[in-house]
Amino acid sequence: MSDIILEMKGITKTFPGVKALENVNLKVRKGEIHALCGENGAGKSTLMKVLSGVYGHGTYEGDIIFEGKTCEFKDIKDSEELGIVIIHQELALIPYLSIAENIFLGNERQKGGIIDWNETLQRTQGLLDKVGLSESPNTLVTNIGVGKQQLVEIAKAFSKRVKLLILDEPTAALNEDDSENLLELMLGFKSQGISCIIISHKLNEIAKVADSVTILRDGQTIETLDMHKDAVTEDRIISGMVGRDLTHRYPERQPKIGEVTLEVKDWNVYHEHHADRKMIDNVNLNLRRGEIVGIAGLMGSGRTELAMSIFGKSYGKNISGTLIKDGKEIRNNDVTQAIKNGFAYVTEDRKNYGLILLDDIKRNISLTGLEKLTKSTVVNEHEEVLVAEDMRNQMKIKTPNILQKTSNLSGGNQQKVVLGKWIFSGPDILILDEPTRGIDVGAKYEIYTIINRLADEGKSILVISSELPEILGICDRIYVMNAGQITGEVERAEATQEKLMTYMTKHKAKV
Repeated sequence: MSDIILEMKGITKTFPGVKALENVNLKVRKGEIHALCGENGAGKSTLMKVLSGVYGHGTYEGDIIFEGKTCEFKDIKDSEELGIVIIHQELALIPYLSIAENIFLGNERQKGGIIDWNETLQRTQGLLDKVGLSESPNTLVTNIGVGKQQLVEIAKAFSKRVKLLILDEPTAALNEDDSENLLELMLGFKSQGISCIIISHKLNEIAKVADSVTILRDGQTIETLDMHKDAVTEDRIISGMVGRDLTHRYPERQPKIGEVTLEVKDWNVYHEHHADRKMIDNVNLNLRRGEIVGIAGLMGSGRTELAMSIFGKSYGKNISGTLIKDGKEIRNNDVTQAIKNGFAYVTEDRKNYGLILLDDIKRNISLTGLEKLTKSTVVNEHEEVLVAEDMRNQMKIKTPNILQKTSNLSGGNQQKVVLGKWIFSGPDILILDEPTRGIDVGAKYEIYTIINRLADEGKSILVISSELPEILGICDRIYVMNAGQITGEVERAEATQEKLMTYMTKHKAKV
Protein backbone atom coordinates (compact mmCIF):
# COMPACT_ATOMS: atom_id res chain seq x y z
CA MET A 1 0.00 0.00 0.00
CA SER A 2 1.32 3.48 -0.89
CA ASP A 3 2.64 5.68 1.93
CA ILE A 4 1.35 8.77 0.07
CA ILE A 5 -1.73 10.20 1.82
CA LEU A 6 -2.14 13.19 -0.51
CA GLU A 7 -1.25 13.93 -4.11
CA MET A 8 -2.16 17.13 -5.93
CA LYS A 9 -1.53 16.91 -9.68
CA GLY A 10 -1.40 19.71 -12.23
CA ILE A 11 -3.29 22.24 -10.09
CA THR A 12 -3.98 25.47 -11.99
CA LYS A 13 -6.01 28.31 -10.47
CA THR A 14 -6.80 31.62 -12.17
CA PHE A 15 -8.28 34.82 -10.79
CA PRO A 16 -9.30 37.76 -12.99
CA GLY A 17 -6.09 38.99 -14.56
CA VAL A 18 -3.84 36.73 -12.44
CA LYS A 19 -2.77 33.08 -12.75
CA ALA A 20 -2.20 32.21 -9.09
CA LEU A 21 -1.22 28.55 -9.65
CA GLU A 22 0.12 26.90 -12.77
CA ASN A 23 0.51 23.11 -12.99
CA VAL A 24 1.46 22.72 -9.30
CA ASN A 25 2.26 19.24 -7.98
CA LEU A 26 2.48 18.17 -4.33
CA LYS A 27 2.89 14.82 -2.56
CA VAL A 28 2.56 14.32 1.20
CA ARG A 29 3.43 11.07 2.97
CA LYS A 30 1.48 9.56 5.85
CA GLY A 31 2.70 10.74 9.23
CA GLU A 32 5.09 13.39 7.94
CA ILE A 33 5.39 17.14 8.48
CA HIS A 34 5.55 18.71 5.03
CA ALA A 35 6.53 22.39 4.77
CA LEU A 36 5.33 24.66 2.00
CA CYS A 37 7.65 27.60 1.32
CA GLY A 38 7.59 30.53 -1.06
CA GLU A 39 7.46 34.29 -1.25
CA ASN A 40 4.22 36.13 -0.54
CA GLY A 41 2.11 35.70 -3.65
CA ALA A 42 3.83 32.43 -4.60
CA GLY A 43 0.50 30.58 -4.27
CA LYS A 44 0.91 28.67 -0.99
CA SER A 45 -2.35 29.71 0.66
CA THR A 46 -4.24 29.45 -2.65
CA LEU A 47 -3.04 25.86 -3.06
CA MET A 48 -4.22 24.98 0.45
CA LYS A 49 -7.59 26.64 -0.18
CA VAL A 50 -7.98 24.45 -3.27
CA LEU A 51 -7.11 21.38 -1.19
CA SER A 52 -9.51 22.22 1.64
CA GLY A 53 -12.47 23.09 -0.62
CA VAL A 54 -12.48 26.83 0.04
CA TYR A 55 -12.08 27.01 -3.74
CA GLY A 56 -14.44 24.22 -4.75
CA HIS A 57 -14.14 21.69 -7.56
CA GLY A 58 -14.74 23.30 -10.93
CA THR A 59 -12.98 26.56 -10.01
CA TYR A 60 -9.54 25.07 -10.75
CA GLU A 61 -7.88 22.53 -13.04
CA GLY A 62 -6.08 19.40 -11.87
CA ASP A 63 -6.69 16.49 -9.49
CA ILE A 64 -6.71 15.98 -5.73
CA ILE A 65 -6.04 12.39 -4.67
CA PHE A 66 -6.50 11.65 -0.97
CA GLU A 67 -5.90 8.17 0.44
CA GLY A 68 -5.82 6.81 -3.09
CA LYS A 69 -9.15 8.28 -4.20
CA THR A 70 -9.75 11.25 -6.49
CA CYS A 71 -11.72 13.92 -4.62
CA GLU A 72 -14.02 16.67 -5.85
CA PHE A 73 -14.63 18.88 -2.83
CA LYS A 74 -17.50 21.31 -3.30
CA ASP A 75 -16.75 23.15 -0.07
CA ILE A 76 -14.74 22.96 3.15
CA LYS A 77 -17.28 20.63 4.77
CA ASP A 78 -16.56 17.95 2.14
CA SER A 79 -12.82 18.00 2.88
CA GLU A 80 -13.35 17.97 6.66
CA GLU A 81 -15.53 14.87 6.40
CA LEU A 82 -12.48 13.04 5.02
CA GLY A 83 -10.20 14.39 7.76
CA ILE A 84 -8.54 17.33 5.97
CA VAL A 85 -8.65 20.34 8.29
CA ILE A 86 -7.11 23.77 7.66
CA ILE A 87 -6.27 26.35 10.32
CA HIS A 88 -5.93 29.74 8.67
CA GLN A 89 -3.48 32.45 9.71
CA GLU A 90 -6.42 34.60 10.87
CA LEU A 91 -8.03 32.47 13.58
CA ALA A 92 -11.74 31.78 13.04
CA LEU A 93 -12.91 31.84 16.65
CA ILE A 94 -15.83 33.79 18.13
CA PRO A 95 -14.44 35.78 21.10
CA TYR A 96 -17.54 35.85 23.27
CA LEU A 97 -18.33 32.16 23.04
CA SER A 98 -16.67 29.64 25.34
CA ILE A 99 -13.88 27.29 24.28
CA ALA A 100 -16.37 24.39 24.21
CA GLU A 101 -18.89 26.34 22.11
CA ASN A 102 -16.18 27.32 19.62
CA ILE A 103 -14.82 23.80 19.27
CA PHE A 104 -18.21 22.28 18.45
CA LEU A 105 -19.72 25.23 16.57
CA GLY A 106 -21.45 23.74 13.51
CA ASN A 107 -20.69 20.27 14.83
CA GLU A 108 -22.83 20.35 17.98
CA ARG A 109 -23.19 17.33 20.26
CA GLN A 110 -26.95 16.84 20.54
CA LYS A 111 -29.70 14.43 21.45
CA GLY A 112 -33.15 14.81 19.94
CA GLY A 113 -32.27 18.22 18.52
CA ILE A 114 -31.12 19.58 21.90
CA ILE A 115 -27.44 20.30 22.67
CA ASP A 116 -25.98 17.74 25.08
CA TRP A 117 -23.82 20.00 27.27
CA ASN A 118 -22.43 17.14 29.37
CA GLU A 119 -21.01 15.41 26.31
CA THR A 120 -19.84 18.75 24.87
CA LEU A 121 -17.88 19.64 28.01
CA GLN A 122 -16.47 16.13 28.48
CA ARG A 123 -15.27 15.87 24.90
CA THR A 124 -13.86 19.40 25.04
CA GLN A 125 -11.86 18.55 28.15
CA GLY A 126 -10.44 15.48 26.41
CA LEU A 127 -9.44 17.56 23.39
CA LEU A 128 -7.84 20.25 25.57
CA ASP A 129 -5.84 17.57 27.37
CA LYS A 130 -4.68 16.26 23.99
CA VAL A 131 -3.32 19.63 22.89
CA GLY A 132 -1.93 20.50 26.33
CA LEU A 133 -4.22 23.42 27.13
CA SER A 134 -5.06 23.76 30.83
CA GLU A 135 -8.14 25.94 30.59
CA SER A 136 -11.74 25.29 31.56
CA PRO A 137 -14.01 24.41 28.62
CA ASN A 138 -16.29 27.23 29.85
CA THR A 139 -13.61 29.94 29.52
CA LEU A 140 -14.49 32.64 27.00
CA VAL A 141 -12.05 32.76 24.07
CA THR A 142 -11.65 36.52 24.53
CA ASN A 143 -10.05 35.84 27.93
CA ILE A 144 -7.14 33.74 26.62
CA GLY A 145 -4.06 34.79 24.66
CA VAL A 146 -3.31 34.21 20.98
CA GLY A 147 -1.10 31.20 21.72
CA LYS A 148 -3.89 29.46 23.60
CA GLN A 149 -6.41 30.42 20.91
CA GLN A 150 -4.18 28.63 18.39
CA LEU A 151 -4.42 25.50 20.55
CA VAL A 152 -8.22 25.85 20.64
CA GLU A 153 -8.22 25.85 16.82
CA ILE A 154 -6.12 22.67 16.83
CA ALA A 155 -8.45 21.06 19.38
CA LYS A 156 -11.33 21.99 17.08
CA ALA A 157 -9.53 20.23 14.22
CA PHE A 158 -9.20 17.07 16.35
CA SER A 159 -12.93 17.13 17.07
CA LYS A 160 -13.31 16.37 13.34
CA ARG A 161 -11.02 13.29 13.41
CA VAL A 162 -8.22 14.97 11.50
CA LYS A 163 -5.91 12.91 9.27
CA LEU A 164 -4.19 15.81 7.49
CA LEU A 165 -3.76 19.07 9.42
CA ILE A 166 -2.91 22.23 7.45
CA LEU A 167 -1.42 25.13 9.43
CA ASP A 168 -1.04 28.46 7.61
CA GLU A 169 1.61 30.60 9.37
CA PRO A 170 0.73 29.07 12.76
CA THR A 171 3.41 30.96 14.72
CA ALA A 172 3.21 34.36 12.99
CA ALA A 173 1.47 36.03 15.94
CA LEU A 174 3.00 33.89 18.72
CA ASN A 175 5.85 34.68 21.09
CA GLU A 176 8.91 32.47 21.27
CA ASP A 177 7.63 30.19 24.03
CA ASP A 178 4.21 29.66 22.42
CA SER A 179 5.86 28.99 19.06
CA GLU A 180 8.15 26.39 20.63
CA ASN A 181 5.19 24.67 22.34
CA LEU A 182 3.25 24.54 19.08
CA LEU A 183 6.18 22.99 17.19
CA GLU A 184 6.58 20.35 19.91
CA LEU A 185 2.86 19.62 19.61
CA MET A 186 3.23 19.08 15.87
CA LEU A 187 6.04 16.59 16.48
CA GLY A 188 3.71 14.81 18.90
CA PHE A 189 1.00 14.59 16.22
CA LYS A 190 3.56 13.14 13.83
CA SER A 191 4.36 10.37 16.33
CA GLN A 192 0.63 9.53 16.33
CA GLY A 193 0.67 9.10 12.52
CA ILE A 194 -1.07 12.38 11.69
CA SER A 195 0.19 14.21 8.60
CA CYS A 196 0.77 17.97 8.73
CA ILE A 197 1.32 20.64 6.10
CA ILE A 198 2.85 23.81 7.53
CA ILE A 199 3.17 27.12 5.70
CA SER A 200 5.81 29.26 7.37
CA HIS A 201 8.29 32.03 6.60
CA LYS A 202 10.32 31.11 9.68
CA LEU A 203 12.93 28.86 8.14
CA ASN A 204 14.47 27.91 11.49
CA GLU A 205 11.11 26.39 12.49
CA ILE A 206 10.92 24.46 9.23
CA ALA A 207 14.43 23.11 9.79
CA LYS A 208 13.37 21.90 13.24
CA VAL A 209 10.16 20.01 12.41
CA ALA A 210 9.80 19.37 8.66
CA ASP A 211 10.53 16.05 6.94
CA SER A 212 10.03 17.49 3.44
CA VAL A 213 9.86 20.96 1.91
CA THR A 214 8.07 21.93 -1.30
CA ILE A 215 9.06 25.32 -2.70
CA LEU A 216 6.67 27.40 -4.81
CA ARG A 217 7.67 30.44 -6.86
CA ASP A 218 5.34 32.56 -8.98
CA GLY A 219 2.59 29.95 -8.73
CA GLN A 220 4.75 27.05 -9.87
CA THR A 221 6.42 24.10 -8.15
CA ILE A 222 10.19 24.62 -8.05
CA GLU A 223 11.34 21.55 -6.13
CA THR A 224 10.64 19.25 -3.19
CA LEU A 225 13.50 18.60 -0.78
CA ASP A 226 13.95 15.74 1.68
CA MET A 227 15.19 17.36 4.89
CA HIS A 228 16.83 14.08 6.00
CA LYS A 229 18.62 13.21 2.74
CA ASP A 230 19.33 16.40 0.81
CA ALA A 231 21.85 18.98 1.96
CA VAL A 232 19.13 21.44 2.90
CA THR A 233 20.17 24.78 4.36
CA GLU A 234 18.20 27.99 4.88
CA ASP A 235 20.16 29.53 2.01
CA ARG A 236 19.17 26.65 -0.27
CA ILE A 237 15.49 27.18 0.53
CA ILE A 238 15.77 30.96 0.10
CA SER A 239 17.47 30.53 -3.27
CA GLY A 240 14.57 28.37 -4.44
CA MET A 241 12.00 30.84 -3.11
CA VAL A 242 13.41 34.01 -4.65
CA GLY A 243 15.21 32.57 -7.68
CA ARG A 244 18.56 33.99 -6.61
CA ASP A 245 21.03 33.82 -3.75
CA LEU A 246 20.57 36.33 -0.94
CA THR A 247 24.15 36.64 0.24
CA HIS A 248 23.08 39.32 2.71
CA ARG A 249 19.74 39.15 4.53
CA TYR A 250 19.96 42.87 5.29
CA PRO A 251 20.99 45.50 2.72
CA GLU A 252 24.21 47.36 3.45
CA ARG A 253 23.93 50.96 4.59
CA GLN A 254 26.23 53.78 5.60
CA PRO A 255 24.12 55.82 8.03
CA LYS A 256 24.30 59.62 7.98
CA ILE A 257 22.95 60.49 11.41
CA GLY A 258 22.17 64.11 12.25
CA GLU A 259 20.71 66.09 15.12
CA VAL A 260 18.05 64.95 17.57
CA THR A 261 14.57 65.30 16.05
CA LEU A 262 12.39 63.77 18.76
CA GLU A 263 12.67 63.50 22.53
CA VAL A 264 10.20 61.56 24.65
CA LYS A 265 10.55 62.56 28.30
CA ASP A 266 9.08 61.00 31.45
CA TRP A 267 6.36 59.22 29.45
CA ASN A 268 3.71 57.38 31.48
CA VAL A 269 0.64 55.53 30.23
CA TYR A 270 -2.12 53.67 32.08
CA HIS A 271 -4.27 50.81 30.82
CA GLU A 272 -7.36 51.80 28.83
CA HIS A 273 -9.75 49.79 31.04
CA HIS A 274 -7.86 49.34 34.31
CA ALA A 275 -7.04 52.78 35.68
CA ASP A 276 -4.60 51.46 38.30
CA ARG A 277 -2.49 49.45 35.85
CA LYS A 278 0.57 51.31 34.58
CA MET A 279 1.58 50.14 31.09
CA ILE A 280 4.43 52.58 30.37
CA ASP A 281 6.58 53.64 33.29
CA ASN A 282 8.65 56.85 33.02
CA VAL A 283 10.12 56.13 29.56
CA ASN A 284 12.77 58.42 28.08
CA LEU A 285 14.10 58.05 24.55
CA ASN A 286 15.24 60.07 21.55
CA LEU A 287 15.52 59.78 17.78
CA ARG A 288 17.98 61.53 15.47
CA ARG A 289 17.67 62.58 11.85
CA GLY A 290 18.57 59.76 9.45
CA GLU A 291 18.68 57.20 12.27
CA ILE A 292 16.95 53.82 12.54
CA VAL A 293 16.25 53.08 16.21
CA GLY A 294 14.94 49.71 17.37
CA ILE A 295 12.78 48.72 20.32
CA ALA A 296 13.31 45.12 21.43
CA GLY A 297 11.29 43.35 24.09
CA LEU A 298 9.25 40.27 24.85
CA MET A 299 5.51 40.13 24.18
CA GLY A 300 3.75 42.30 26.76
CA SER A 301 6.79 44.47 27.41
CA GLY A 302 4.89 47.61 26.36
CA ARG A 303 6.48 48.28 22.95
CA THR A 304 3.24 48.70 20.99
CA GLU A 305 1.52 50.57 23.84
CA LEU A 306 4.41 53.06 23.89
CA ALA A 307 4.30 53.60 20.12
CA MET A 308 0.52 54.01 19.95
CA SER A 309 0.42 56.39 22.90
CA ILE A 310 3.01 58.63 21.23
CA PHE A 311 1.06 58.52 17.98
CA GLY A 312 -1.93 60.65 18.87
CA LYS A 313 -2.72 58.87 22.14
CA SER A 314 -4.09 55.93 20.13
CA TYR A 315 -3.68 53.77 23.21
CA GLY A 316 -3.99 54.38 26.94
CA LYS A 317 -5.44 56.69 29.57
CA ASN A 318 -3.94 59.33 31.87
CA ILE A 319 -0.98 59.80 29.53
CA SER A 320 1.66 62.17 30.86
CA GLY A 321 5.10 63.28 29.75
CA THR A 322 6.66 65.58 27.18
CA LEU A 323 7.23 65.32 23.43
CA ILE A 324 9.88 67.63 21.96
CA LYS A 325 10.24 67.76 18.17
CA ASP A 326 13.05 69.77 16.59
CA GLY A 327 13.64 71.55 19.89
CA LYS A 328 10.00 72.58 20.47
CA GLU A 329 7.43 70.98 22.74
CA ILE A 330 4.47 69.54 20.82
CA ARG A 331 1.20 67.80 21.65
CA ASN A 332 -0.14 64.72 19.87
CA ASN A 333 -3.60 64.69 21.44
CA ASP A 334 -5.17 62.73 18.57
CA VAL A 335 -4.14 61.01 15.35
CA THR A 336 -4.96 64.01 13.16
CA GLN A 337 -2.69 66.22 15.26
CA ALA A 338 0.07 63.58 15.20
CA ILE A 339 -0.05 63.45 11.39
CA LYS A 340 0.09 67.26 11.19
CA ASN A 341 3.12 67.13 13.49
CA GLY A 342 4.88 64.84 11.00
CA PHE A 343 4.31 61.44 12.65
CA ALA A 344 3.30 58.20 10.94
CA TYR A 345 2.54 54.82 12.51
CA VAL A 346 2.58 51.52 10.60
CA THR A 347 0.54 49.13 12.75
CA GLU A 348 1.52 45.53 13.48
CA ASP A 349 -2.02 44.47 12.43
CA ARG A 350 -2.29 45.61 8.82
CA LYS A 351 -5.49 43.70 8.06
CA ASN A 352 -7.57 45.17 10.89
CA TYR A 353 -6.01 48.59 11.42
CA GLY A 354 -3.68 49.35 8.51
CA LEU A 355 -5.88 48.85 5.45
CA ILE A 356 -9.44 49.02 4.18
CA LEU A 357 -9.34 45.55 2.63
CA LEU A 358 -12.53 46.00 0.61
CA ASP A 359 -11.18 49.16 -1.03
CA ASP A 360 -8.61 49.44 -3.80
CA ILE A 361 -4.91 50.29 -3.64
CA LYS A 362 -5.50 53.82 -4.94
CA ARG A 363 -7.91 54.77 -2.16
CA ASN A 364 -5.84 53.12 0.57
CA ILE A 365 -2.72 55.05 -0.43
CA SER A 366 -4.44 58.43 -0.67
CA LEU A 367 -6.25 58.21 2.70
CA THR A 368 -3.58 59.82 4.86
CA GLY A 369 -3.06 62.79 2.53
CA LEU A 370 -6.49 63.58 1.10
CA GLU A 371 -6.10 67.28 1.91
CA LYS A 372 -3.23 67.36 -0.61
CA LEU A 373 -5.59 66.07 -3.30
CA THR A 374 -8.66 68.07 -2.35
CA LYS A 375 -9.91 71.39 -3.63
CA SER A 376 -13.19 72.82 -2.30
CA THR A 377 -13.94 69.46 -0.62
CA VAL A 378 -13.63 67.59 -3.96
CA VAL A 379 -10.89 65.01 -4.49
CA ASN A 380 -8.92 65.44 -7.71
CA GLU A 381 -9.20 61.84 -8.94
CA HIS A 382 -6.64 62.34 -11.71
CA GLU A 383 -4.08 63.49 -9.16
CA GLU A 384 -5.05 60.60 -6.88
CA VAL A 385 -4.31 58.13 -9.68
CA LEU A 386 -0.92 59.72 -10.35
CA VAL A 387 0.00 59.55 -6.67
CA ALA A 388 -1.07 55.89 -6.38
CA GLU A 389 0.83 54.91 -9.55
CA ASP A 390 3.94 56.69 -8.30
CA MET A 391 3.74 54.93 -4.95
CA ARG A 392 3.07 51.60 -6.65
CA ASN A 393 6.33 52.03 -8.57
CA GLN A 394 8.31 53.27 -5.58
CA MET A 395 7.14 50.40 -3.38
CA LYS A 396 7.34 47.81 -6.19
CA ILE A 397 3.81 46.61 -5.40
CA LYS A 398 3.03 43.54 -7.50
CA THR A 399 -0.47 44.06 -8.86
CA PRO A 400 -2.22 44.24 -12.26
CA ASN A 401 -3.34 47.81 -11.48
CA ILE A 402 -4.04 50.27 -8.66
CA LEU A 403 -7.76 49.44 -8.75
CA GLN A 404 -7.04 45.96 -7.34
CA LYS A 405 -8.66 45.36 -3.95
CA THR A 406 -6.04 45.20 -1.21
CA SER A 407 -7.67 42.01 0.13
CA ASN A 408 -6.47 40.25 -3.05
CA LEU A 409 -2.81 41.18 -2.48
CA SER A 410 -0.21 38.99 -0.79
CA GLY A 411 0.90 39.92 2.73
CA GLY A 412 4.13 41.50 1.51
CA ASN A 413 2.34 43.66 -1.04
CA GLN A 414 -0.30 44.67 1.51
CA GLN A 415 2.53 45.82 3.78
CA LYS A 416 3.98 47.89 0.94
CA VAL A 417 0.59 49.59 0.49
CA VAL A 418 0.54 50.47 4.21
CA LEU A 419 4.06 51.90 3.95
CA GLY A 420 3.14 53.79 0.79
CA LYS A 421 0.09 55.26 2.48
CA TRP A 422 2.16 56.71 5.30
CA ILE A 423 5.04 57.85 3.09
CA PHE A 424 2.50 59.85 1.06
CA SER A 425 1.54 61.70 4.26
CA GLY A 426 5.09 63.14 4.29
CA PRO A 427 6.23 62.21 7.81
CA ASP A 428 9.44 63.26 9.55
CA ILE A 429 9.12 60.50 12.16
CA LEU A 430 8.01 57.03 11.08
CA ILE A 431 7.08 54.39 13.67
CA LEU A 432 7.11 50.85 12.25
CA ASP A 433 5.51 48.17 14.44
CA GLU A 434 6.53 44.66 13.29
CA PRO A 435 7.03 45.89 9.69
CA THR A 436 7.88 42.44 8.28
CA ARG A 437 5.50 40.21 10.26
CA GLY A 438 4.12 37.38 8.13
CA ILE A 439 6.08 38.17 4.97
CA ASP A 440 8.79 36.21 3.22
CA VAL A 441 12.55 36.82 3.05
CA GLY A 442 12.44 38.37 -0.42
CA ALA A 443 9.73 40.85 0.52
CA LYS A 444 11.52 41.53 3.82
CA TYR A 445 14.65 42.56 1.92
CA GLU A 446 12.57 44.98 -0.17
CA ILE A 447 10.99 46.45 3.01
CA TYR A 448 14.46 46.88 4.57
CA THR A 449 15.63 48.66 1.43
CA ILE A 450 12.67 51.06 1.66
CA ILE A 451 13.40 51.71 5.36
CA ASN A 452 17.04 52.48 4.54
CA ARG A 453 16.02 54.85 1.75
CA LEU A 454 13.69 56.74 4.08
CA ALA A 455 16.47 57.07 6.66
CA ASP A 456 18.88 58.29 3.97
CA GLU A 457 16.29 60.96 3.10
CA GLY A 458 16.64 62.27 6.66
CA LYS A 459 13.59 60.72 8.29
CA SER A 460 13.81 59.41 11.87
CA ILE A 461 12.60 55.82 12.12
CA LEU A 462 11.55 53.79 15.15
CA VAL A 463 11.29 50.03 14.50
CA ILE A 464 9.56 47.57 16.84
CA SER A 465 10.33 43.91 16.13
CA SER A 466 10.07 40.57 17.91
CA GLU A 467 12.85 39.17 15.72
CA LEU A 468 16.21 39.96 17.31
CA PRO A 469 18.23 39.23 14.12
CA GLU A 470 16.08 41.83 12.34
CA ILE A 471 16.65 44.44 15.07
CA LEU A 472 20.38 43.74 14.98
CA GLY A 473 20.45 43.74 11.17
CA ILE A 474 18.79 47.09 10.43
CA CYS A 475 19.04 49.35 13.49
CA ASP A 476 21.70 51.93 14.35
CA ARG A 477 20.75 51.98 18.04
CA ILE A 478 18.46 49.80 20.14
CA TYR A 479 16.31 50.43 23.21
CA VAL A 480 15.19 47.39 25.20
CA MET A 481 11.90 47.25 27.14
CA ASN A 482 10.47 45.06 29.85
CA ALA A 483 7.31 45.59 31.94
CA GLY A 484 6.75 49.05 30.46
CA GLN A 485 10.25 50.32 31.27
CA ILE A 486 13.36 51.02 29.19
CA THR A 487 15.86 48.56 30.66
CA GLY A 488 18.78 49.22 28.33
CA GLU A 489 20.15 51.20 25.39
CA VAL A 490 22.72 49.61 23.09
CA GLU A 491 24.68 50.97 20.13
CA ARG A 492 24.75 48.78 17.03
CA ALA A 493 28.45 47.99 17.33
CA GLU A 494 27.98 46.58 20.84
CA ALA A 495 24.66 44.80 20.29
CA THR A 496 24.33 41.01 20.47
CA GLN A 497 21.32 38.75 20.95
CA GLU A 498 22.66 37.71 24.35
CA LYS A 499 23.01 41.32 25.54
CA LEU A 500 19.51 42.22 24.33
CA MET A 501 17.99 39.15 26.00
CA THR A 502 19.70 40.11 29.26
CA TYR A 503 18.05 43.54 29.18
CA MET A 504 14.73 42.03 28.06
CA THR A 505 14.49 40.10 31.34
CA LYS A 506 15.54 42.98 33.61
CA HIS A 507 13.04 45.19 35.40
CA LYS A 508 15.07 48.33 35.89
CA ALA A 509 17.60 50.09 33.73
CA LYS A 510 21.18 50.29 34.87
CA VAL A 511 22.08 53.62 36.40
